[in-house]
Parts: sequence; C-alpha cells; structure tokens
Amino acid sequence: MASHMPMPSVIVLVPTYNERENIKLLVPKIFALGIPHLTMAVVDDNSPDGTGEAVREIGRSYPVELFTKSSKEGLGKAYVFALKKILYRNRPPDLIIQMDADLSHDPAMIPRFLSEIESCDLVLGSRYVPGGRIENWDTVRRFVSKMGNHYARAVLGAPIVDMTGGYKCWRPAALASLDLDSLSSSGYNFQIETTYKAWRRGYRIVEIPITFTERRTGVSKFNIGIMLESFFKVLMLRFKK
Repeated sequence: MASHMPMPSVIVLVPTYNERENIKLLVPKIFALGIPHLTMAVVDDNSPDGTGEAVREIGRSYPVELFTKSSKEGLGKAYVFALKKILYRNRPPDLIIQMDADLSHDPAMIPRFLSEIESCDLVLGSRYVPGGRIENWDTVRRFVSKMGNHYARAVLGAPIVDMTGGYKCWRPAALASLDLDSLSSSGYNFQIETTYKAWRRGYRIVEIPITFTERRTGVSKFNIGIMLESFFKVLMLRFKK
C-alpha cells in the first residue's frame, strides 16, 4: 500500500498599513482555495484606518492571527517582527508564504507555489520571467521597476530575474538561517535582501511567472524614499562580508 506524505502546514503572512477594505476581500479568497492546514497571519503597522479591527473581526470566521506593531517602521521591519513570532514558536509551520494585502498578488497562484516548493527552498513569483506580466502600471512605474531589477542583478551578481518581487514561498529553515536581526532593510529592499542572502547561502530558488495587478483601492506605498533606500542598500549588500 502506497504511503502518502502528510500535507504540510502553511501560513500566509501579509503585512498591512491602511488596507482595511482589501484585507476583507483577500482573506476569504485565500480560504476559498480549500488548502488543508493553511492559516494566515497579518502584521499591521498600527493602521489608523482600522485594519487591525477588521482582521480581528475576520478572525472570528477564519484562522487568521493578528500581530500589531506599535509604530510604522516600514515593510521590512514589519516582516521581521512577524517572522520572529512565527519561526520561533513551539510548532512553526512547514511553509511560509509572503504576499501583499492589496490584491496585486493573485491568491489562485498559491497551489502552484506549494507544488514548486517541494523541490526547492524558495519560490519567487516573478513578473519578468516568460509568462509573467504586470497590469495597470504606467510607463514610468514599469521603467523604474525594470531598471531597479537590472541594477540589483548587476550589482549583486545574482541570476534572479525579479529581485524585487514580494510574492514568495519559503521553507522556514532557509528564512531562519538568514539571521533576521541582521537584516538592514526597512522598506521594500527587504525583498532584495532576503532573496540575495538566500542565493548567497546556496539555497535552491525557483522563479514562476505571475500576473501582478496594481491595487484597485487604497494608496500605493511606493515613493522616492523607497527608491533611494534600495539604491544604497543594494550597494551595501554587495560589499558586506
């Protein structure tokens, strides 16, 4: 009689800041997939729009836990705050998925991530591999994103097409080995930093094509400060021992 591997436990980790309406749409979409042993965690940067209260309300119907930060320090700090709670609990999950709250990442791709992670340590949802695409971005945003990726690849020497993507599936051991306290990125550069460090440590990384859709509600967090942080942090990463 064939023996079946037990289904892995999965946690979907979503950072939020003023995403009250989006999170109410996202959570049911994820659980509608019917994936066994899947839970969610939302790390909220103390949103003034009541995102935290919305998550608590949703948590009455779905297995969603809320981590609330006392102040807004950026995406990277929010992820580190939540990952420490997830990785160092008594029974950490078998797999961790990172995704945005604003519906730019299609939840329907989660089963594909879970399939691909069986043969690697990190799966990246890529907008720039064949089959990947971006919807509803203007020319300037497309240019900035592409140039940012070219720059990160050139400086860091990593053979990864979409260095800045935020839709990922990790084996927890790979994430834990990055030494979360050593991560220096407060903003979106967190995505580059973690992917680069995983590659440097020799972890197996696979990119799969995704369609990235610009948010329909709320305000994008992208700004000139984020661009500048990435420019300098990528250089620092390259020359760090």
